[in-house]
Amino acid sequence: MKFEKDTNGIKRYNGFDIHKEYALVGGQNARQEWVMQPRRIGLEKFREWAQANLELGDAAIIETTTNVWDVYDIVAPLVSYAVVAHAGGVRQIAEARVKTDKKDIERLLRLLIADIVPEVWVPPMHVRELRGMISYRNRLVKTSTMIRNRLQSLIHRHNLILPKGALTDKAWWAAQTLNTLEQIQIRQELALLAGLDKNKAEVDAELGRQCLDKTWGKQAVRLLQLSGFGVVMTMTVLSAIGDISRFVDAKKLVGYSGLGPGVHDSGKEHIEKRITKSGRKELRWAMVEAAWRAIRISPYLERTI
Repeated sequence: MKFEKDTNGIKRYNGFDIHKEYALVGGQNARQEWVMQPRRIGLEKFREWAQANLELGDAAIIETTTNVWDVYDIVAPLVSYAVVAHAGGVRQIAEARVKTDKKDIERLLRLLIADIVPEVWVPPMHVRELRGMISYRNRLVKTSTMIRNRLQSLIHRHNLILPKGALTDKAWWAAQTLNTLEQIQIRQELALLAGLDKNKAEVDAELGRQCLDKTWGKQAVRLLQLSGFGVVMTMTVLSAIGDISRFVDAKKLVGYSGLGPGVHDSGKEHIEKRITKSGRKELRWAMVEAAWRAIRISPYLERTI
């Protein structure tokens, strides 16, 4: 929900500083006087506390963290306004010389009362679920890459000549002269790789199914027609963007992806910088990867670079 400047109906401004096991909550009025002193609420009791203490007429601010959406889903229906603050946008909290939970709450509340919260978009549940699936797939790929690198390191250590495509060949490894510990390592690494490949294939199959369903199908089909886009790239882009109508123009979307150039323009000095790399990194990765794939499969695009 977008916080509005008309605060006549707001009785209390509540701040939520979320930690791993508890949430620090506190409330102030429009004059920045404490009407609810900061207190710790265990996350296992947070829903019960929120239902008993929050009410319409309250405004709430929550800083982004790992479990922010669970907290937001509890708080938002109980109050008049709920906003999620961008962690990078409230850098003053992280860089404060005096940093305590209470001071963090005070700084968040100051932004909320002044209506200058660097707000983030609250994705609906289907976008969150897709983002979670893409994130999980990325972890599978990262773990698989780490295992392959360890196997390559073992090959390099023994000055072995690896035939093409033999990295996961059990017969090839069995023919090498390795000590007992290395044999155990190889056997376990190959078993882990096989399991990871199976898990990734299952995730890819589910992404392929969602690519054709009623939620994502219409948008996915459009992206799949572009050179360089496959199912994984398409669903990665869609998960990062979510509702594209929230961007007023293409420039806003480019800025969100972090692919726009930075600029230093002050006085007579104008310096163009590299891309900002702000925003969602998986969107930036997918767009760059799709561009390189398009170049590899298109002679025309290859000639233009």
